[in-house]
Amino acid sequence: MMLVSTCLPLLASVGRAAPPEEPWHLKHAIPLPERLTIHAEQRTRYEYLDNQFRAGRPGSDQVLALRTRVGVEFRITDWLKAGAELQDSRSYFHDSNTPLGTGMVNTVELLQAYLELSIDGPFGGRQKAQLGRMTMDIGSRRFVARNRYRNTSNSFDGLAWQWNGEGERELRIFYTLPVQRKPTDSERIRNNDIEFDRESFDFQFWGLFYADRLPWGDRGELYLFGIWERGVYDPTDPEVTPNRKLATGGFRLLREPEKGKFDYEIESALQGGRSGVLEVDHFAHFHHLALGYTFEKPWSPQLVLHYDYASGDRDPNDGRNHRFDTLYGARRFDFGPTSLYGAFARENINTPGIRLRLTPDRKWSAFIDYRAVWLAEARDEWVPTGVRDLSGGSGTFVGSQIELRLRWDVLPRNWRLEVGYAHLFGGEFIDEAPNANGGDTNYVYSQVGVKF
Repeated sequence: MMLVSTCLPLLASVGRAAPPEEPWHLKHAIPLPERLTIHAEQRTRYEYLDNQFRAGRPGSDQVLALRTRVGVEFRITDWLKAGAELQDSRSYFHDSNTPLGTGMVNTVELLQAYLELSIDGPFGGRQKAQLGRMTMDIGSRRFVARNRYRNTSNSFDGLAWQWNGEGERELRIFYTLPVQRKPTDSERIRNNDIEFDRESFDFQFWGLFYADRLPWGDRGELYLFGIWERGVYDPTDPEVTPNRKLATGGFRLLREPEKGKFDYEIESALQGGRSGVLEVDHFAHFHHLALGYTFEKPWSPQLVLHYDYASGDRDPNDGRNHRFDTLYGARRFDFGPTSLYGAFARENINTPGIRLRLTPDRKWSAFIDYRAVWLAEARDEWVPTGVRDLSGGSGTFVGSQIELRLRWDVLPRNWRLEVGYAHLFGGEFIDEAPNANGGDTNYVYSQVGVKF
């Protein structure tokens, strides 16, 4: 909070020193060496949730979530640079029963530390390689993402290579050890205790990604991700996962929104291998469809019809697993706020929806989104909540969600205010599942973020 109160007047007073279209940076106030870049950001968000939907956690919850990041880059030569980024994520004002985890708290941690080599590549392009600890956004960000809404972010230790050619042609290859956030003990998380994150060859993640413009001008992507994870099963530790030896392959077709034209997005992925404590056969699939149109009207309204399906485990006793695994992806842009809310994930879900986006000008944006949600399989879990009916007798209709969000970029790319609201109308499954709390849920948040 102190950092926010200090930065806001600073941005308001010196932001005018930067060119009109350029965000304000420290270099506008402090003479830095030409080869050195420093950036920082701080976000403060208050969240309140009424009628918790997670199993065994009735009542309401609140939290004040703080996330601070400071990064530096130093260009050693024209083709080699070193970078590092520190992240500090904390929570306050939470209740004794608030569901906190490493997605909320990761105190004083090295998020990135890398060497980056950048040189001319084959076929007239440019290539770069990163070695060390890094964050990654790949494709739609549904399977590999640097989390934005969540209070902590995924990071990876390893090697990543990227080639960019003419237009949007892109090839990426990586091999990494996913960083395991610590601590995982609930009491230490509530106390914002410091414990350095770890990596291990028991957790390996690799991938191939290619993107290019299609003959008709739209963007096409192909990818293959592999994960090899040797878990240590501990039912008392929610952060420990069982074994995963999975390959996920898929494609994505995309046309960007443009006034007076239709846009679309199609993404599908198949997943196979072995998973679970007993390493049973695993086969699952995921599909996302969206069709939008942007009107040539004031506020540039865009109407989008969207649909998501991620398979669930149809029979818990058949020695097979059909529940889709979203790997290290983000989900806020598809399913609503995560953090204290996080009602839906890309697992065992069948959900159509409709969204209206409004953009009055470069500083203001808003959307309203509605989706109806069913379980893909009645006997599998409503994954983020722990609610389940093994008999399947509670049906599959979880409920309906309506979400609203308003953003004001007070100083674009420097100072943003945001408020949001989500209401979950409980359906048959919420009202009848054996360990469900029943009823509707309200969630509201407000946040302020500064960057410089």
